[in-house]
Amino acid sequence: MLDDFFTRAIVAGIGLALTAGPLGCFIIWRRMAYFGDTMAHSALLGVALSLLLDLNLIVAVFAVASLVAILLLLLQRAGTLSADALLGILSHASLSVGLVLLAFMTWVRVDLVSFLFGDILAVSRSDIDVIWGGGALVLMALVYLWRPLIASTVSEDIAEAEGLSPGRARLYFMLLLALVIAIAMKIVGILLITSLLIIPAATARRWSGSPEIMAALSAVIGAVAVAGGLFGSLRFDTPSGPSIVVAALAIFVVSLIPLGRSFRSVPQGE
Repeated sequence: MLDDFFTRAIVAGIGLALTAGPLGCFIIWRRMAYFGDTMAHSALLGVALSLLLDLNLIVAVFAVASLVAILLLLLQRAGTLSADALLGILSHASLSVGLVLLAFMTWVRVDLVSFLFGDILAVSRSDIDVIWGGGALVLMALVYLWRPLIASTVSEDIAEAEGLSPGRARLYFMLLLALVIAIAMKIVGILLITSLLIIPAATARRWSGSPEIMAALSAVIGAVAVAGGLFGSLRFDTPSGPSIVVAALAIFVVSLIPLGRSFRSVPQGE
């Protein structure tokens, strides 16, 4: 079944969409889109370190993204700069340092386009195992953290009063996001990861009456976007990663058409 490259691409893409959709809901609810972008940009520094130190690519990207998330939390507690200023500094600094390191490694030939925009058509069976296995771990952790994350999204003070440790839940959420970025990089690339996290979740928001429905619907929309984007790429000979994002965008545009009442029974970030 998985001998055909196109079949492997669809299986891998759907596995990623099922994970990214629910996680992206919290990015929407907590208004953390720029944070997701920052962690995605840090992935290139992880790529550079993996080549320099001969490390596993996914492990290196996850480690760097996790360090960026922890560094952001520490800098926010210091209170020297606003959150958006810190995100801007970390985002562009990590991306630039990664590019400079790659430029210094003249003995390594690097296809930057594949890292920036992904190459889902080149996924192997082992990549599929990593995507589905890692995705299952992320979803199980998200189910475990669901209540404290929802409570802290509505009000961190209430969550703290109920003993739900919103700060710890926020850190765990950032680590889960780092893991998804490490897994997703090979499929849609560094520059398109945030789109796959945000667009399906934003689309599902209009049609959802509860957080649970929105999480499930965003996963379905992401899977449909993956299939539609890949078939469109095959039909029109366009890049696969961007085609998936374009398909997700098309579904989002359709969701804006006023076909009936929209639902708003989902958490609103502070």
